Amino acid sequence: MEPGLAYGLPESEIETDKNGFLQYDVLEALNMDNMMAAVSCWRESPGHSAVSTERGSAEEIPILIIEGFLLFNYKPLDTIWNRSYFLTIPYEECKRRRSTRVYEPPDPPGYFDGHVWPMYLKHRREVEDITWEIVYLDGTKSEEDLFSQVYEDLIQELAKHKCLQVST
Repeated sequence: MEPGLAYGLPESEIETDKNGFLQYDVLEALNMDNMMAAVSCWRESPGHSAVSTERGSAEEIPILIIEGFLLFNYKPLDTIWNRSYFLTIPYEECKRRRSTRVYEPPDPPGYFDGHVWPMYLKHRREVEDITWEIVYLDGTKSEEDLFSQVYEDLIQELAKHKCLQVST
């Protein structure tokens, strides 16, 4: 399993492309049944986060974050999304970051240009065709800036949702 993939299949079950590269960046490389079972379990008994939508007040609001750029293409999740975010990143920065990571087994020569980047572009094009709203985030910003942007966006969405509940 590629590091960091909680639902990734064992390497022995990952297909290879015509260049011999392991195809981690496809839905078939993930155990989506296990992931959906975990999502269903959470939805039946959601964890809670204290979120303040107004100064001085906090209320328990369950928030589930499902992370992974392949997930936008997994149809069973289409009815679950309330907010969707996609991190964009230029080629040079993506390649630089990838080169600083340690993978076991290590990336073979040419893996980034022959597989990783083309798959990112393919999935980004597919995301651009999605009909629901996706917020694009600038992946060159700091983690703190990105967290802050998403947090503020979620607070605004929760405030809108709260207004809709009060008025209906």
